[in-house]
Amino acid sequence: MRNLIPSYVRVPLIFFFIWGIIELFVGTPHEPAFMNNPMIVLFLVLVLVLILAIEAIIAALENVMFQSLDDAAKARYLTTKASAPNIVDWVKKIYKKMLGSKPIEKEGEIILDHEYDGIRELDNDLPPWWRYGFYASIVFAAVYLVRFHIFNGENQYEELQSTLELAKVELEEYKKTAKDIVDFESVTVLTDPADLANGKAIYDLNCVACHMPDGGGGIGPNLTDEYWILGGGIKNIFHTVSEGGRSGKGMIAWKSMLKPIEMAQVSSYIMTFEGTTPAQPKEPEGEVWVDETASE
Repeated sequence: MRNLIPSYVRVPLIFFFIWGIIELFVGTPHEPAFMNNPMIVLFLVLVLVLILAIEAIIAALENVMFQSLDDAAKARYLTTKASAPNIVDWVKKIYKKMLGSKPIEKEGEIILDHEYDGIRELDNDLPPWWRYGFYASIVFAAVYLVRFHIFNGENQYEELQSTLELAKVELEEYKKTAKDIVDFESVTVLTDPADLANGKAIYDLNCVACHMPDGGGGIGPNLTDEYWILGGGIKNIFHTVSEGGRSGKGMIAWKSMLKPIEMAQVSSYIMTFEGTTPAQPKEPEGEVWVDETASE
């Protein structure tokens, strides 16, 4: 085997075989094993060093053994090694076998009797690679027919639909723990002091000019009472911050300037104004908003 496959082919084959086994059991479809766990990179490097060390040791032992032989034995060893098959010879042999053509000296056995303008035709058989490929296509077609037309196997459209449904479920699960992915449907009141502090910083930077530092209202409405123009509660406030107020006279949409998590933070901070007493409260605007989900 060592004579058949030289070391420059054998070493990569062994290394990538071990790597493939690791990927099979440790890797995922979305992330290779060596990216998922940096220790695997170190392990693969050690494996490569070990393989090279073994190759070097075996080569050294062979050299020591060769040097211990007498001249006649050395000559026999070199002759045997030179005549031993290698991977190049093996590939050439397989190629000729799969080609299936007759050698030039035997073409007289398969030449046809008709001739045109000095040109004669050979009656060669189909190459084995073509025949085997044709047989394989027949087997594939039979399996395909039974699988998809008799037993009604899942087709590409159904597979795509099931993949999309699975991705939707995984996205919803991810949204539950990913604070940066927030929308009107998934937003909830944030109570973490860090979120509220960031919400206050956003409010002080962008909102005090219209709503006052204490939320009492100025150009914009009072944020401390129970009256709301576009509805109260975290979802409505988030939607108003994101999409803007009434057309032509309401505040601008902040979705192009604030991240979803930032809009959730400032919306949660705005809700802390409820029930407080501002220094100069503006007259109520809109209608009394009652959270119907609070009693559920």
